[in-house]
Amino acid sequence: MDTQALFCDIRSLINETRSSVAVAVNAGLTLLYWQIGKRIKTEVLNDQRAEYGKLILPTLSAKLGAEYGRGWSERSLAYMLRFSEAFPDSEIVASLMRQLSWSHFKELVPLDKPLQRDFYAEMCRIERWSVRTLRKKIDSMLYERTAISKKPDEVVKAELEQLRDEDRISPDLVFRDPYFLDFLGLQDRYLEKDLEDAILRELEQFLLEMGTGFAFMARQKRIQIDNDDYYIDLLFFHRNLNRLIAIDLKLGDFKAEYKGQMRNLQNLWFCRSS
Repeated sequence: MDTQALFCDIRSLINETRSSVAVAVNAGLTLLYWQIGKRIKTEVLNDQRAEYGKLILPTLSAKLGAEYGRGWSERSLAYMLRFSEAFPDSEIVASLMRQLSWSHFKELVPLDKPLQRDFYAEMCRIERWSVRTLRKKIDSMLYERTAISKKPDEVVKAELEQLRDEDRISPDLVFRDPYFLDFLGLQDRYLEKDLEDAILRELEQFLLEMGTGFAFMARQKRIQIDNDDYYIDLLFFHRNLNRLIAIDLKLGDFKAEYKGQMRNLQNLWFCRSS
């Protein structure tokens, strides 16, 4: 083995070890912060000593700072407390922290609604979002735009538990209403073909807006139904759903006949695949 090949092998070993150590350190710190928050919560809330609760964080911060240095400010301890309140189940925290860093959790903790918070946590885990991506998803109100957010709370909870336990994603967690297509740069007046052309020009951005798992397959895909030719504007495949996704672009208000047309195509594809 020459020196260059040996160097490359050793470099790979170093990089892999660094990466695994970083993951282990992050998981350890996240669990530590949760445990600290849980312990503070027990002291402050379970004992129901309000005056003591007002004093404990600044006092604790000063003592920890004197012994361990920076990183133990009153604000940081308050975040740890909120962390343990937002995620009370240690098993869920242990599952999430394999993919989510402490910085991820700091984005999730301020969310007020538990189901909203659980949605972002599980989607972040399964789609491996960066902290920046998670922040953008929250700012764009992704949860509020998904079909699942329109369902009763019990249904939302059941689907999120299924995602957590089986890593099985449902269509209601994938599809959104509305989609934000400002990046296409279309003016006030345009045709359906203009919309289609713009999507293909900005396909990468369009796929990002659609979400993880979509793969583009074809435009103007010809389908025959009873010797008549029909064309699907855009055809995608979703890897997690393991389904073909047909997009028929329309301008203006939705009409009942559009649903009938897509149902005919759906039945045709089902018959062909069965």
